[in-house]
Amino acid sequence: MKERTGLILTGGGARAAYQVGVLMAIAELLPRNAHNPFPVICGTSAGALNAATLAVNAQNFRKGVRYLNNIWKNFHASQIYRTDALGVFMNTALWVAGIMLSGLGINKLRETSLLDNSPLVELLEEVMPYEKIQENIDAGLIHALSITASGYGSGQSVTFYQGASSITPWQRARRVGVPTQIQSKHLLASSALPFFFPATQINREYFGDGSMRQIAPISSSLHLGATRLLIIGVTANGAVEQPSRSEIGDYPSLAQIAGHALNGLFLDSMEVDLERVRRINNLVAIMPEEMSKRADFKKIDVLVIKPSQPIEKIAERYIGEFPWTIRVLLRLIGAAHRSGATLISYLLSEGRFCRALIDLGYRDAMERREEILHFLDVQPHRDKEMPQ
Repeated sequence: MKERTGLILTGGGARAAYQVGVLMAIAELLPRNAHNPFPVICGTSAGALNAATLAVNAQNFRKGVRYLNNIWKNFHASQIYRTDALGVFMNTALWVAGIMLSGLGINKLRETSLLDNSPLVELLEEVMPYEKIQENIDAGLIHALSITASGYGSGQSVTFYQGASSITPWQRARRVGVPTQIQSKHLLASSALPFFFPATQINREYFGDGSMRQIAPISSSLHLGATRLLIIGVTANGAVEQPSRSEIGDYPSLAQIAGHALNGLFLDSMEVDLERVRRINNLVAIMPEEMSKRADFKKIDVLVIKPSQPIEKIAERYIGEFPWTIRVLLRLIGAAHRSGATLISYLLSEGRFCRALIDLGYRDAMERREEILHFLDVQPHRDKEMPQ
């Protein structure tokens, strides 16, 4: 089997800015005009937007990363969802009304979400030349791009992929791979945070955030032909400080519950899948070669890069960057205080916060410079042309 390096960009809303910093460091370590070094690119949730951009710009990896950097460091929440007073409060009122009327069997308003992401719809249609994905596949610059979303009707994790004709669709328990032409609807579906952004219809089904029910986030990259994986996560390394349990404390706010749920979506399945891969690697290491071939077990080299600092702690410093309308909404659901920092870290698509995450990603990757060079099997190279 041909050796192919896969890149997995996980979900996490505004946290995906961290991935851009890591990619900036990688681009700086590669030759200036290097093609995309990842033949297989897999994106989920906000990571899907980064993945598609890399696939579109596969001919010049540094150009694609520079473009991502310029987008993220200048982001405003208003480019992702409506932040004007009418858009925020009318949408919220419709969302609440939709919940109440749905209980009475009236479903006309149930398609409303807490936030209106129509600005993101317009942005993706404006800036993403999707036809270049197939051009780059035909040119051999990428082998496959995949975007994963969760089907609300089927309950399946669906990986929509565009790639070489040799790739075979797959079907496993609660997950399938479907060949398609990647478009804005796939990115919108994959990044539709439950409750906050509306589900997206693709063919005969509505889809939401790809991290939901993604029980094996690594598997799609292997189905697409990757033999080794670089995974860029958005949740901090190391042990989390254990809170004191001597007191019951206040009842959790809606924001605290939502943040906890989102952490579960974006963290738990990847950690479990990584543990599964490590166990298989350990098993392959002690199995006779003939036996591992019969069992179809292969060693998968994996390099994981995660934030060295808790992103929610960084988010606490930038809460004031939200437009006033969003601050009011967050206060109403209990996210104006420290307990809501986790939720805020997923929604805070503002330039200063994103720049802080980009800087963190760049520093973290550069600290692991030798590991990355060895993993990608490239000679050391560095210049000062990448934007900081």
